Amino acid sequence: MKIAITGKGGVGKTTFSSILSRMFAEDGYRVVAVDADPDANLASALGFTKEVYESIVPISEMKNFISDRTAAQTGTFNKMFKLNPKVDDIPDKYCKEYNGVKLLTLGSVDYGGSGCVCPEHVLLKRLCSHLILQNKDVVVMDMEAGIEHLGRGTAQGVDAFIVVVEPGERSIQTYRKVKQLGSDIGVKKVFVVGNKIRNKEDEEFISDNLENGDLLGFVYYSQDVVDSDRSNQSPYDINSNAKNQIRAIKNRLIQL
Repeated sequence: MKIAITGKGGVGKTTFSSILSRMFAEDGYRVVAVDADPDANLASALGFTKEVYESIVPISEMKNFISDRTAAQTGTFNKMFKLNPKVDDIPDKYCKEYNGVKLLTLGSVDYGGSGCVCPEHVLLKRLCSHLILQNKDVVVMDMEAGIEHLGRGTAQGVDAFIVVVEPGERSIQTYRKVKQLGSDIGVKKVFVVGNKIRNKEDEEFISDNLENGDLLGFVYYSQDVVDSDRSNQSPYDINSNAKNQIRAIKNRLIQL
């Protein structure tokens, strides 16, 4: 499976992505976790040490490497450069691994407008679409907040979007936009995880605003998860009901 985790800012995408990735790895899958959020925090959520995640250089910041692969000066727009750069060796060369999860950090690109084409964008887009999946392989992409990445097509080629929402109208609006734009780029499966749930009323609010079949499950608000961030721990390494709830979501995802 190749799954893109999306949603509005602050809903818990990175926490969900990290726990889901660790669970797949624990179950024997080969997992590549892709940090596609410019505010890259997935490494710490996965449990990498501070020394390791502070040493990570995002692919988009490897200027000489990008110039070499695309035959262009980085930061240039609408100039001549390769549209099919070599990317198949990037995961093996630049992934960091911890607890069975390989982490690939993409970084951000200054796109200079929604219609621009630049070497950095071309390389990242081709890399995301090229990640080869075999039996028992999973790619979990922690996307940036909002829906801009859908317009640029960086998430093309995924099997499904999982929109993490909280019980509020703005989260539901993001789900509806992802549903529409996902269809535009060929992603027909859009699922929803309700996060930070406090009570049955929160569950009902989310359920009542989704199309039939889109809901994967709910994750209740957990102080343990909040405290894990403060203590720089992976939320997977603490005892929390959230893990059991996400495991049920993972199993449903596999069934679907």
